[in-house]
Amino acid sequence: MSSHPHTVLSWAVRRTRLPLLVLPCADCARERATTGRGRFRVNANGKLLQVWLLVGCTGCDRTGRLTVHERVPVRSLPADLLAGYTANAPSLVASVLLDPATARRNRFSLDWEGCWELDAPPVPQGPRPVRVDVAFEDPVPVRPERLIARALGISRAETARRVEADLPLERRRARDFSFLLL
Repeated sequence: MSSHPHTVLSWAVRRTRLPLLVLPCADCARERATTGRGRFRVNANGKLLQVWLLVGCTGCDRTGRLTVHERVPVRSLPADLLAGYTANAPSLVASVLLDPATARRNRFSLDWEGCWELDAPPVPQGPRPVRVDVAFEDPVPVRPERLIARALGISRAETARRVEADLPLERRRARDFSFLLL
């Protein structure tokens, strides 16, 4: 990065809603599912618990389930976590859905289209370079070059010419980064 004096701006990427799941439906040909109302199902079998997150198909409205815990001893789950499952806590629904281990175990991916927004103040006009720090509040996978181009209203080619970044701009990222706008 450049050592010239510069103005510093802060941008924030926020989730506006939960992403859709890319998961094949057993009844129809659709591959999109939603968390619906975000309900958990907790089933007790003796001293063992099973916990599922219920999801609905966007095409046929069939209810499916994602395994969260499978046959775990009741005492292995903290009391506040178990209370969150039985109360269908929205924050717990989001954390389960965004957990990569849950996605691997249940073989789904997330469709983030239209699920996030960028809170970016306008870039001041001036001869000095502007440093922009981008912070992600949720793990939204977006390419930095697309994010920058969208915020500034310029093409991705123009972004490559006008931006000096601390990471490759063409890879999807879900972590904080910064760049200089020249």
